[in-house]
Amino acid sequence: MVHPCGLLTRREEPVPLKSISVTLSICEFVAGVSATLNYENEEKVPLEAFFVFPMDEDSAVYSFEAMVDGKKIMAELQDKMKAHTNYENAISQGHQAFLLEEDRCSRDVFCCNVGNLHPGCKVALTLKYVQELPLEADGALRYVLPAILNPRYCLSGWSEDSCLNMKTPVVPLEDLPYTLSVVATISSQHGIERIQSNCPLSPIEYHGDDKTSAQVSLADGHKFDRDVELLVYYSEVHTPSVAVEMGKPKTDSDCLMGDPSAMVSFYPNIPEAQPPITCGEFVFLMDCSGSMQGPMSKQDKSQLRIEAAKETLILLLKSLPIGCYFNIYGFGSSYEAFFPNSVKYNQHTMEEALRRVNLMQADLGGTEILRPLKTIYGASSIPGHPLQLFVFTDGEVIDSFSVIKEVRSNSLRHRCFSFGIGEGASTSLIKGIARVAGGTSEFITGKERMQSKVLRALKRSLQPVVEDVSLSWDLPQGLSAKMLSPEQTVIFRGQRLIVYAQLTGMMPPAEATGEVCLKYTLQGKSFENKVTFSLQPKLDANLTIHRLAAKSFLQTKDMGFRETPANDKKDVLKVSLECGVISSHTAFIAINKDLNKPVQRPLVRRAIPRPILMSTPVVMSSYNRSGKTQALGQKLKKKCRPPEEISPEMETARSSSNRTNLETRNTVFGNEHLVQLISLQKANGSWDLNEGLAVVLGMSLEDVLAALPLKVYLKNESDFESVEPSPWNMSCLKST
Repeated sequence: MVHPCGLLTRREEPVPLKSISVTLSICEFVAGVSATLNYENEEKVPLEAFFVFPMDEDSAVYSFEAMVDGKKIMAELQDKMKAHTNYENAISQGHQAFLLEEDRCSRDVFCCNVGNLHPGCKVALTLKYVQELPLEADGALRYVLPAILNPRYCLSGWSEDSCLNMKTPVVPLEDLPYTLSVVATISSQHGIERIQSNCPLSPIEYHGDDKTSAQVSLADGHKFDRDVELLVYYSEVHTPSVAVEMGKPKTDSDCLMGDPSAMVSFYPNIPEAQPPITCGEFVFLMDCSGSMQGPMSKQDKSQLRIEAAKETLILLLKSLPIGCYFNIYGFGSSYEAFFPNSVKYNQHTMEEALRRVNLMQADLGGTEILRPLKTIYGASSIPGHPLQLFVFTDGEVIDSFSVIKEVRSNSLRHRCFSFGIGEGASTSLIKGIARVAGGTSEFITGKERMQSKVLRALKRSLQPVVEDVSLSWDLPQGLSAKMLSPEQTVIFRGQRLIVYAQLTGMMPPAEATGEVCLKYTLQGKSFENKVTFSLQPKLDANLTIHRLAAKSFLQTKDMGFRETPANDKKDVLKVSLECGVISSHTAFIAINKDLNKPVQRPLVRRAIPRPILMSTPVVMSSYNRSGKTQALGQKLKKKCRPPEEISPEMETARSSSNRTNLETRNTVFGNEHLVQLISLQKANGSWDLNEGLAVVLGMSLEDVLAALPLKVYLKNESDFESVEPSPWNMSCLKST
């Protein structure tokens, strides 16, 4: 159920949070972020303030501090239960206390408590974190500062100890009482080609003859109506590299922070599978909950999340290889499959599926994804057709850890590819299920990059498994490498691979070098990639590589406050506390003991409001006041119109290979024309040459016929290796 919260704060209650300022530093493909929350108590009574905010689940939060009346108070990372006890004790003794923690049910939501904020007091709370930046299909590095926190749906019967269950007030954007400012510095030794953003920016300032650095800031007036996204394009982004970072002095030898750490970045040159795979069982799990009725973002009012998801699904359906198997599930509070079992992909089954997709609505209540997942995993496997699961959701689930656990327990029998639909999608859920099941995740926030992202995921699902993956080191005598990243089992063509290692032993002279080699097997053939690097460690006061290595370890072992096995919890606590990187089992606490006036009465509680996009239908309208789910409308309709007659006119034939190798249609057609063109495409990759196709091409049928040669052949697939996949794979055009 979704827990209700007020739509407006009462005007007589001033909000203690006044502003959020963010300083961002991007160096190569790593981001360091410092975010400061500025509080002021304008009331005549002491307050306890509570603020819930989103953060990318890949973020490694390593520092939390308070500035009170010019005095800096550094927080200590403690066991979460101990931190909560110390916080309550400090408040009861009249001290000022500050608590920062991950939500118990999701890794991408944080809670900040400010305890005993006296009248007139001003406090600045600063948290710092680092994160790897994902690489987009077009070569852009993508940084997102989450500004939208959508409501999360809580399964009935589950614990309600998530901070998202608090009755946090929600207000319209124009009434949000605090502001956001962002200043970013970007640097790369390879040079910066350009910087793009979904938000208005101040003029970009480039520095250096070859533009090796740049500074940019968010234009004034940002009101949390969207996530802040930066796309950074470097001149060279696919060069392998190794960075060695000096450890922390005077640290125990068995601590991850003591010895130097290495961050290895590979772009494996994996060849195309020959011949391409044309088998597989493709199961598409589509979120039809009420929240999918909301818009992709405030800037894209015309398209709802459900419509964007349907377009994405149609594109995938049109791109499946003949002979594979597929099925589609729509889910919300209930779920339903299009077919009792997965069916073979052909013209008839594709048409039937497309008609049902077009009938899909966001009318199935809450986001209950566990039951359909268990049904999919419980079905019998199809021999020779490995399961490939595609999940489409806005991720509005409170307990993402339980969903990730279910996917992980079935990871040996399938790969999972996930799509976060719309701004504010849960990075914890979307990235988590893909990571544990050897797939990839994508976030669809607008049409501009949807097609390339979708088809990239499909192309990866059609790749054979890369086997026998190993990393070997050639280091001077007396020096060895201890792997800190989990063992890599899946590598996709065109994917960046980042691993972390600890260098132990005697460090050699400054001029010494080392070599690391990535080896793997594909279709019985062995391949390897090597990179040579300097062994001279560099000093970084923030210990960025060490923190990222700790985060990589924690993502593997930390399955949530309730889900982590006892043995793993011990390791999680050890690494988290030693490295200062927050986990689901730890929390930051800072106590200001200068203020020790006894609290005469319970503190007045102030929950900081979150913005609501007024163009978004209020999710709570799907529920009654007791919190129980109401029926939201019809289920997926089962009836289909009779299949249309297939035109006897000329049509484009295709080869038996999968159709995900060619793409230039984005540069030829606009988005609307592309969707229309795809809607006319047949299961075998061809089009009927008729008036409908001519209209989409912007030509008359006569002109199209006149322009056609008797036979046209495509170039070799290898000529198009640098382009993203497309449903177009016409091997020839036939004329009668």
